[in-house]
Amino acid sequence: MAVLTACARPDASYPLLDGGSLDFAKLKGRVVFINYWAEWCAPCREEIPEFNAFAAAHPEQVQVLSVNFDGVVADTLATQARGLGIEFPTLLRDPRSEFGVPPPMGLPETLVLDRGGKLLRVLAGPQTRADLEAVLAGISP
Repeated sequence: MAVLTACARPDASYPLLDGGSLDFAKLKGRVVFINYWAEWCAPCREEIPEFNAFAAAHPEQVQVLSVNFDGVVADTLATQARGLGIEFPTLLRDPRSEFGVPPPMGLPETLVLDRGGKLLRVLAGPQTRADLEAVLAGISP
């Protein structure tokens, strides 16, 4: 796990799978978890319900987002996200390069942004809800 403190959240708007868009500036005050997944990734399949439960438990404090590692688009992306049971927004464009973070070396991987929009951590491997709760508890209010 890397701890990074100098990378700020992009001020761009990102298109979402559902047809809407997400403005990162509007997420200020919330901890953001950006989860990278792929349909073929067994650990990704295992952790998605953990992220769903975690996001549902903290709707005012946390925003969970997903990014497909393989870069699939349109109907294929919608089918895969639905098949995996992803209940949180899926970004159509990967924000990783704007944080200066290289592509994942393995999956799953999750970027954690603090309430001010700075990239705080890169979590490698599958996360449980308890893991996510511990990360959230360690970030100052």
